[in-house]
Amino acid sequence: MRYHVMCLTRAAVLVISTLLVAGATAAEPVPPGTTLAIGDPRIEFALRLSGEIKKLPFKVNWANISGGPNTLQAFRAKVLDLGNVADIPPIHAHWTGLPVKIVAVRFRQDPTNHPIYQLGIAPGAGINSLADLRGKRIAYSPGQAQGALVLRILKKAGLSQKDVRLIELPSTTNVYANALQSRLVDAAPLGVVFAKRYLAGFAKDGAKVLSHGLRDDPDYLYAPVAVLSDPAKAAAIREYVKFWARATRWIEAHPDLWADAYYVKDQGLNAADARYTVQSSGIADIPADWNGAIERQQQTIDLIAKETGQKSFGAADLFDRRFERVAFEAISGK
Repeated sequence: MRYHVMCLTRAAVLVISTLLVAGATAAEPVPPGTTLAIGDPRIEFALRLSGEIKKLPFKVNWANISGGPNTLQAFRAKVLDLGNVADIPPIHAHWTGLPVKIVAVRFRQDPTNHPIYQLGIAPGAGINSLADLRGKRIAYSPGQAQGALVLRILKKAGLSQKDVRLIELPSTTNVYANALQSRLVDAAPLGVVFAKRYLAGFAKDGAKVLSHGLRDDPDYLYAPVAVLSDPAKAAAIREYVKFWARATRWIEAHPDLWADAYYVKDQGLNAADARYTVQSSGIADIPADWNGAIERQQQTIDLIAKETGQKSFGAADLFDRRFERVAFEAISGK
């Protein structure tokens, strides 16, 4: 009975939130002199490359900050107003007492064929399917997207944390791949380009990757509630969301230029890896409404709460629905 009451309550929250959005006032112009500190290096690069950065109607202090832990640290230090992360950092922020809201939502079309991560398997680990993860050592990063993906993979395989050994490691560049090749762990989620490199270097020794077949594609812009409570900054964030959406489409319309300018010359990938990364990214899905995103976020919250002992909460609390249609309308002309 308690489960059904919880579901009704969350459905009511979604309805109320939608009504509040429908009654919201028209967007206010950005006051002169408004400044935002933004940590979104990929979109910053796209805006510079396309020339659109000159059209931003406010000043930006760009920060070379990405990833959940660094973004949250910058939020707490009050040196960042807006950041780009996956689905777990906003949840982690809530549980650590930092009120934040999601202001833009992006997924991938056909996500099972364009995953962000594949499950890397160490040579000799004896893992040929997800069910074989029982009793194995799995790289795990709590508070980040890779950590949540590991929990989802275990659930899909009918396993829990008690059935495996989770080895906490930072999910920074090459750490997981190095842990696999040195056999410190038996399995680890790898970004697709790192999975490609991992196979190129160690498939001859028995290394492999498995497809997990799960959605791993949420991509959010989010900000502290204190920032969104400032009308000038909220107006600037609304404008930035428009530029963010249009930059996403610009990247997709210029794949060769993007591969060379960003991935090769800025990120240091070779040309083949750059092309592979662009192709594997697919096409972004920027939804007209956030109901699906909220439902999926709720599933993630409930799963992590169950596995970690945290208290579950309503996913709708993480979304500022004043911004719900801003990105979609920026690219649809509506």
